[in-house]
Amino acid sequence: MHEWALAEAVITTAFQIAEKENLEEIIEVNIKLGELQQVDLDIFKFALSQLKPPLLKNAKFNVTRMNAKFKCRACGHEWSFNDVAIDEDAREAIHFVPEIAHTYVKCPRCGSPDFEVLQGRGVWIDSVVGAKRDD
Repeated sequence: MHEWALAEAVITTAFQIAEKENLEEIIEVNIKLGELQQVDLDIFKFALSQLKPPLLKNAKFNVTRMNAKFKCRACGHEWSFNDVAIDEDAREAIHFVPEIAHTYVKCPRCGSPDFEVLQGRGVWIDSVVGAKRDD
């Protein structure tokens, strides 16, 4: 399950930020999660809760989903997954290999498969809130 690997990467990155910022404790981690990742949010949150080192023992993890947004290179129209009919098998395929989205997704205005992904990929830490060490 890649949710555990993603959670481990978030924990590791938050820990590195805490060391760099000289934080004694991390209070809150704000995470952005792209829709194209197709992450099971419950498993991801559970993994985050289980992988906490002492520095993050009381940390609250806030996860915000970023909807995928596309822009047609042919006509300039912007749209989301909700604007086109995509079955679950196609969504899962796109999750594993985002580059094949062009096989399943077409511009709802002109039908072109030539588009760019404006947002909705990846997992990243938006911010870390913590208490500074008294040095």
